[in-house]
Amino acid sequence: MIAFFKDSLKVSPEIIQKQLTGTVIFKFSADAKGNVTKIVIYYADDTSLVGPVIDVLKKSNHNWAIPDDEKSHDFIIPFCYRFNLPVTNKKLAAKALYDSYSSRTPIIAGNQIPLDMATLLPVIQINYDIKQ
Repeated sequence: MIAFFKDSLKVSPEIIQKQLTGTVIFKFSADAKGNVTKIVIYYADDTSLVGPVIDVLKKSNHNWAIPDDEKSHDFIIPFCYRFNLPVTNKKLAAKALYDSYSSRTPIIAGNQIPLDMATLLPVIQINYDIKQ
């Protein structure tokens, strides 16, 4: 599934333009047929990072295997965005990183979130190129 996410996730033009970096953490449920039935955002460094992940989670229907004795199962999956450092103009990239960090709008859970029985999946690292 790691390869599926890396191949299927499309970084939005907004993320590239703002040169955003950060992490988003989702919990989603899969039913016995492998369909994604519920998506919950636990944390996001910026709201703009969420959309592409939701899109790719919806594309992953029919791909999730759950234990035989369960009707649905919860998964927790973190995604980490970062841009590839440009060969030239590293000062401009550093300024862009600072600007995006100082103007981000995070999503943070305000209350405790029950996890029940969940499987923690490995971090999906998303690297993208920025304009130089």
